[in-house]
Amino acid sequence: MKNCTVLIVDDEENMRTLMEMYLLNSGYHCLQAPDGKQAISLLEKHEVDLILLDIMMPGDNGFTVCEKIHQKWDLPVIFVSAKGAEWDKVKGLKLGADDFVVKPFHPGELVARVEAVLRRSGKKQQRENETISLGKIKMNLRSRTAAIGGNAVNLTLKEYELLIYLITNKKQALSREQLLAHVWGVSYEGSLRTVDTHIKTLRMKLKSADYIQTVWGIGYKIEEEYEA
Repeated sequence: MKNCTVLIVDDEENMRTLMEMYLLNSGYHCLQAPDGKQAISLLEKHEVDLILLDIMMPGDNGFTVCEKIHQKWDLPVIFVSAKGAEWDKVKGLKLGADDFVVKPFHPGELVARVEAVLRRSGKKQQRENETISLGKIKMNLRSRTAAIGGNAVNLTLKEYELLIYLITNKKQALSREQLLAHVWGVSYEGSLRTVDTHIKTLRMKLKSADYIQTVWGIGYKIEEEYEA
């Protein structure tokens, strides 16, 4: 995970410097931005692996910035904010954030959350052309794209991560709790129905209900081979 670049977006210079110090001590590279506008400018010029994003900032707030980022980049985002209300966490996660850290935080917690999200997203671990294939499904781990029989399938980040996890654990019955913890993170406090909803849309995009099988009373699994 080391040598990854983390973009820290926070309007408080002392907080940016503090987070950067923690991450530099753990072997990460860092970039800093005081607001969303400068954050997007940096993203256009540098390769970034993860974003730490405050909510209360001048100009666009963190929620709006997160939406703008995900319109152009497929990057993991962790909200780091003093706004720790349940509503804020739920909204952030629904916008596609991968985790939510409440200020003040322990240095070890922040670094551990960064490492966990990077591990789930697979950033900086795969070669550009490395793929996972199963039957007619092919997943490119670097470009984060999916195809069935050579035809591209447009997946959201969570759908992509869900399918990758199912394929890499093929033939295993995975509980909704396992899927939720791996894809959305252990701190996610949403309903298990989130998994069912994403499985439903994933099946629709795969144009078959047979790719992902329901294991009644447990969750879901994906088999060795399929017929598209």
